[in-house]
Amino acid sequence: MPVVTVRSLPEETHRALRLRAASHGRSTEAEIRAILEQAVRPAARVRIGSELAAFGTHFGGVDLDIVRKPSPIEAATFE
Repeated sequence: MPVVTVRSLPEETHRALRLRAASHGRSTEAEIRAILEQAVRPAARVRIGSELAAFGTHFGGVDLDIVRKPSPIEAATFE
């Protein structure tokens, strides 16, 4: 797992992180991970699969009549 080092963090910021972590019942390191995770992967982010499914549902979807041929599949030729 990658490791990140933050240099020259102001003492006030570190103290605020420690207090915030304590209020959430976790270590300072766990609090920093939670903050970073929330910042770069917010819960409200667009998820393409979910959006496409919602789009299909909204517009009634598509009815496809797919019938598989019983004959064996032939390999593609590129001539």
